[in-house]
Amino acid sequence: MIFQKKRNTAETQLSIRLADDSRTSEINTGVGFLNHMLTLFTFHSGLSIVIEANGDTDVDDHHVTEDIGIVLGQLLLDMIRERQSFQRYGVSYIPMDETLARTIVDISGRPYLSFNADLSKEKVGTFDTELVEEFLRALVINARLTAHFDLLRGGNTHHEIEAIFKSFARALKMALSQTDNETIPSSKGVIE
Repeated sequence: MIFQKKRNTAETQLSIRLADDSRTSEINTGVGFLNHMLTLFTFHSGLSIVIEANGDTDVDDHHVTEDIGIVLGQLLLDMIRERQSFQRYGVSYIPMDETLARTIVDISGRPYLSFNADLSKEKVGTFDTELVEEFLRALVINARLTAHFDLLRGGNTHHEIEAIFKSFARALKMALSQTDNETIPSSKGVIE
């Protein structure tokens, strides 16, 4: 199934498509490092994402990065509500050379972000590394996930962030994976 949204503000213009298959993704955010991280994310999550984004990157990359997180989160929530049958929990440890990241995801309907990653540097190229947390917060809150991100071992900042994105992708893939039954994975009978 394919889910699509557009978001147009005075700061950004976005068109994003999300599908729960492994079609080829096309990522054009206008932010090179974010393109790279989202390309890795799509590969490791098994999701297909098409993004066409324009924004006020002459100011900085904040608005486009956060707004992409918002829309991707909304699309994930649409997918979760449509699916209704999934494992719910996912955990992944990913090494990236000298670094090690852990992500734990609960498709709970209760948005919460715990981000424990002291990134080594403030920039990777021109990308402000504080935007990693802003992107993840926007996505997690809008998808109504509980997610814990922990950078267990640091090193090269590019590797640290790549390990975080890959571990999130793998944990989300596990949490979204189909179950053999058709029941909602909650003793309450509902996830909202």
